[in-house]
Amino acid sequence: MTDASLAGQPLWRRALQFPLTRILILGSVLFYFMAWAQSWLDDYHDNPALSSAIQIVLGLAAIAVYVAWGRLIERREVTELSTPGLGREWALGALIGAGLYTASAVILMLLGVYKVEGLNPWLFLLPNLAMAIKSGVFEELIFRGVLFRSTEAMLGSWAGILVSSLAFGLIHLTNPGATMGGAIYICIEAGLLLSAAFLLTRRLWICMGFHMAWNYFQSAVFSGVVSGAASDPGLLKATLDGPELLTGGSFGMEQSVVALVLCTTTGVIVLLAAIRRGHLLPPMWKR
Repeated sequence: MTDASLAGQPLWRRALQFPLTRILILGSVLFYFMAWAQSWLDDYHDNPALSSAIQIVLGLAAIAVYVAWGRLIERREVTELSTPGLGREWALGALIGAGLYTASAVILMLLGVYKVEGLNPWLFLLPNLAMAIKSGVFEELIFRGVLFRSTEAMLGSWAGILVSSLAFGLIHLTNPGATMGGAIYICIEAGLLLSAAFLLTRRLWICMGFHMAWNYFQSAVFSGVVSGAASDPGLLKATLDGPELLTGGSFGMEQSVVALVLCTTTGVIVLLAAIRRGHLLPPMWKR
């Protein structure tokens, strides 16, 4: 939207269109949605199929709210959630997320830290699907769609990366087995990578795909702890036995130096690609 078009808007609409207002109002609505989704997740824990269906419906409703805000309040095309290319970008993000977690687990296997003792029935793949859907949709809408974009609009892309990464890491301190070390690791490895993925495409689908697949493979396949939160056992009967620097301790693999190195390196590579494409924005006073 141009400065001229903004000048012709009523004061109340211009106030609603300000990035900080987006954080306060839209962010709060989506955060409430996420808390509501978590309550449904807890209530229907023993019915994985229904729980997953509920999370899909709530996720689509949250996306609709986000799009409605963009079109009705901000009067813009919500390109970060446009559907052309959705499947391709989501699949790419999911492939990267699943690949990075699998690579981390394989390295720990080779080091003798992650030990597979057998397989559970394939039905063990189902319970953690709803959790992966919820975290992938809601957290990306809030932290990349609202917080990153709003901070970037005011202070530039570098500030957007810093603020959204810090908030994303610190929110995980609310989990039962959370540690400050784990929160800091997530700030660095996941905050950077997910921000860079958004910058590369300027869309949220790749971020959602990565987030869902990482959490799903971590819990449903490799039976790991997700960011200090309790999760059901997955397909692999496995144990982690070794120094906390490698295992991540009670927080899970995300506090492992192996995941930190792999994800941060990937994040830097993706960020450099976004910079080469000219996708980073300066602060609003330099535009």
